[in-house]
Amino acid sequence: MGHVLHAVEQQLNQVILGKPAQIRLALTCLLAGGHLLLEDMPGMGKTTLAHALAQCLGLSYRRVQFTSDLLPADLTGFNLFDVRAQEFKFQPGPVFSQVLLADEINRASPKTQSALLEAMEEHQVSIDGATRELPSPFFVIATQNPQNYSGTNALPESQLDRFMMRLSLGFPDRLAELQLLQQSPGRSQTLPAMLDHQQLMQLQTAVDQVQASEALLNYVLDLVGQSRGRDDMQPLSPRAAKALVRAGRAFALLSGRSFVTADDIRHIFSAVAEHRLQPRGHAGETNASIQLLQQTNCQI
Repeated sequence: MGHVLHAVEQQLNQVILGKPAQIRLALTCLLAGGHLLLEDMPGMGKTTLAHALAQCLGLSYRRVQFTSDLLPADLTGFNLFDVRAQEFKFQPGPVFSQVLLADEINRASPKTQSALLEAMEEHQVSIDGATRELPSPFFVIATQNPQNYSGTNALPESQLDRFMMRLSLGFPDRLAELQLLQQSPGRSQTLPAMLDHQQLMQLQTAVDQVQASEALLNYVLDLVGQSRGRDDMQPLSPRAAKALVRAGRAFALLSGRSFVTADDIRHIFSAVAEHRLQPRGHAGETNASIQLLQQTNCQI
């Protein structure tokens, strides 16, 4: 199904102009079964990318605008008493979709963020003592504005660690922005589904079959080990190491290979690791992922 993945990638590149690297990484994340965090200024195309991904992959899609007064029940759903039936009936919230766009997630209260955390980690929600399974596959694509924007609450490290990747689209180049300006005002793009959810799950199973040699696994462990025992950054957890290997397998599959290379790990490393390598104390902002790549020798 490599040709289908290539067609999906091409279709997304027609919607998000001039960002092929970010689109490939976003596809890698969803193919690996991870959750995606898009961090950028307003108006950079974050919501457009999330909607386009859901359409191309043939998945049900819901969008929630996160605000300071959003309650957990607004996200997960609630039990409503039916007077005729004289019983409570569950009203599912938007989290019961295959792709949930959590728009401006860092504007929500910590309590609501925690409700989303359970859904991301457990693929289930607990409501009035009952546990309800979420659809499969289930992806959260969250967007957030930079932390210096007013009204934002920084995501805790535990929730950041649940996102397999963090991406930033950045400004388009001049040619891409010119093409954007030439588009018809108010044009809405409805993209045909290139896959259905069953085919996507088959591809996720194929990711498990991509080979990662012992030498490559040791390279990942060396990268992770470089982050530990340092005073200037948070260390990478075992979950981060697993995410690196899983994302590396998905990136290799997208590239048409049945094995992972060190270059695959280098391509995905910043997106997987940077948001986990938070500076400690007064260390300030550093491009920690680049530092680790430069300090770690590759023996493959």
